[in-house]
This record gives sequence, C-alpha cells and structure tokens, in this order.
Amino acid sequence: MSSTKKQYAQMSAAELSVIKDGLSFELSKYKEKGKKLNMTRGVPSDDQLALCNQMLTCLTVDDYKAANGADCRNYGGLDGIPELKKIFADLLGLTAEEVIVGGNSSLALMFDNVASNMSHGVRDGSPWQSQGQVKFLCPSPGYDRHFTICDYFSIEMIPVAMGQDGPDMDAVEKAVSSDPMIKGIWCVPKYSNPTGIIYSDETVRRFAALKPASDDFRIYWDNAYAIHDLGGSKADIPNIIRLCEEAGNPDMPIVFTSFSKVSFAGASVTCIASSKSNCEYLRQRLTAQTIGPDKLNQLRHVRFFKDAAGVMSHMEKHAAILKPKFKLVADTLNRELDGLGIAEWTEPAGGYFVNFDALSGCAKRIVALCAEAGVALTPAGATYPGGKDPEDRNIRIAPTCPPIGELGEALNIFCVAVKLACVEKLISK
Repeated sequence: MSSTKKQYAQMSAAELSVIKDGLSFELSKYKEKGKKLNMTRGVPSDDQLALCNQMLTCLTVDDYKAANGADCRNYGGLDGIPELKKIFADLLGLTAEEVIVGGNSSLALMFDNVASNMSHGVRDGSPWQSQGQVKFLCPSPGYDRHFTICDYFSIEMIPVAMGQDGPDMDAVEKAVSSDPMIKGIWCVPKYSNPTGIIYSDETVRRFAALKPASDDFRIYWDNAYAIHDLGGSKADIPNIIRLCEEAGNPDMPIVFTSFSKVSFAGASVTCIASSKSNCEYLRQRLTAQTIGPDKLNQLRHVRFFKDAAGVMSHMEKHAAILKPKFKLVADTLNRELDGLGIAEWTEPAGGYFVNFDALSGCAKRIVALCAEAGVALTPAGATYPGGKDPEDRNIRIAPTCPPIGELGEALNIFCVAVKLACVEKLISK
C-alpha cells in the first residue's frame, strides 16, 4: 500500500520526541483499561470448534465398527481404521499403505520419531546418539515447537534463512552434502509458521534431489496447513513423497499432518506418511509401543466428514471465520504503520499466522510494551533456534483465537507499541 506518511527515520530528534510523548500517553490509557488480550498461540477460536460439535454425538450405541468389521471399542488396528487412512491418503495424494493414523497431536508423532531415531536409528542404521553430535537444519523464522524438540534431545540447530520461495536451498544443499552429522531438517512447506511462505515447485524439487552425506538423513515435512486456505485460489505444492521416489530418495521424507485445527484441537486425529518401507518399519515399532489407538475417535471423524471432499467442504467454513480476522490484521497494520519505514509484515493466503518484522533491536521491547498494556504475544525470538533472533526484530502475530472485537483492540495496542519502541530506538541512535 502506498502512503504519504513521513518516515520516522527522516524526522528530527525534536519531532520524534513529540511523537514519543504522544505514544506513551496513548499506551498509558490502554494500560488503565486493564485489558487481558491474548495473541500468543495459533489456536482455533470457539466459533471454529463449534463447527464440529455434532461430532460429539455422531456415534450411536450400535455404531462402533469400522469398514473392515473391526470393533473400534477393542484393541488392535495399530495404524488406524481403513476409512480414515483413505481420507488422509486422498488429501495428501498418497495410498493408504503410506499412511499411519495417530492421536490428536502431530507434534507427538514428530517427537516420537526423533526419539526413536536417536535411540534406535533409522531402520537398519545405528542410533543417532551413538554417532556423535546430531545436527538439524532449522529454517528461520520457524516453528518454535520444532526447536523445542531439538533442545530436548540436545540436537545442535543450524539456522537457515527463509526467502519468498522457502529455505535458502543453496545453503541447505551445501550443508547436507558436506556434513554427515546433519540428520534432519524441519519444514513447514505450505503457509509456513510464521512467515506464511509457500514453498515453490523448484524448492520442493531441490529438496527431493538432495544428496546428503548421511544415509540416515530425513526431511521432516510438517504439512500442518495443507488444507488451511483462507479462500480464493488454493495453493498446491508438489508431492514430496512422489518427487523423492523419482529422485531415488524414497525413504528421505517423513510427512506429518493433522486435523488439530480442522476438528477439535484437543481430540483430533493426525497422520504420519512416508514410503511403504518406512511405514512398515514404523508399524513394527508400534507393536512395542501400543496395543491400539483411540479408534472410536477415528470413527467419529469418519462419520462426521465422510470423505476427503467432506473435509474440504468443512474447511470453507473455517475460512469464512478466519478470513475477516486476517483482513483486520492487514487493514490495521496498513493503516497504522504503512509508510513509516519501521516495519514489514506478511498478508498470507492461509495458515494461522502473520509474520511481523520491526526495526532491528525492537521486538523484545514491543512484546514488553504490549504485555504492560494487557496484550500477550509469543515471546520475541521464539521463532528462532534457542529463542535467539539475531536481529531482535521478528514477532509472530496469532489472530485466530480472539473474538474479532478483542482482536481489533489488541492490534491497536500492538501498533502503538511498535511505533513507540521504534521511535525510542531511533532517538537512542
């Protein structure tokens, strides 16, 4: 958006001081209101959760058998009931044999996969932890929970810059091909958390064609927002599993996806998908891990959605709720901050976040000012490994959960905090 506003950097110290005083007064008025507004995490709103309330009653006392006749009340069916596996497979462009259904948390599947590789290795390989210092590539800014998994297992994290087409693939290819202790890379290929970036076709193809120095390197393909479009044209990304097959790397990708933001975040279903040989290995491990998943919950999802088309139709209802919130974010940021030369932000076509970059050295101050005025944000730096943003400028805005009225208030406070922190920074130079 074009603007006739004068950039802060072009103002004199006297002009900036006047603006600072006005912003400080404005923020003090917000503090007096004592609001408690939360934009910390990308969770579904009450309205979104209500879309699936009929799932709570869609099973009757006589409806407890899967399509293959299995009694969902009992043990067994370790990798999921057939009809739910088919729904996931259809959504991902795969076969049911390449899908294993999990519980309500795809993050738990990721954690479990890393834990198993650390202790027992990748299929017939040696345990990662016995080979030396394990390393992961971490496109940044990225998903903080990915980084938490690495922290837990003392995995060294190597940041990789994110661009408009995805991670810096020159850096990825160089690192992976030269260091055998790089065992994985975290990827959110569609509507990346938090940038909203969609990996380009070329980026996905370069991932599939990687030539890692380690034969047990894995791509952790967290396709959390595969069907989370905000309306309009739907962005499609190439099928990483098929491309890896074509490139001679069939076992390299491990794909995760989830209905956590489709049905109930606390009672959802997820899946892990990979080559048939990888899935067979994972099924063998499941025999030591569990004697059966929550198949009644899986059956509830099948009865409610029926098939992949039903899921996609349901997602249009989510988009109708979320689109006005993302529009409010864009409208507010453009109105309040455009033309001042102090910030940049994304206007994503899907996903759950807006990525915001302020002047270097201002993110922590912005988050602190917002907290003083009653707005909770994701901690500054959380989108980087170790919670350390080298420029202290990145903030993740999560607009999905608050009612739109509260979201508007939170955004107004946020914009005042951004302007005040940046003015302070410019004055201090």
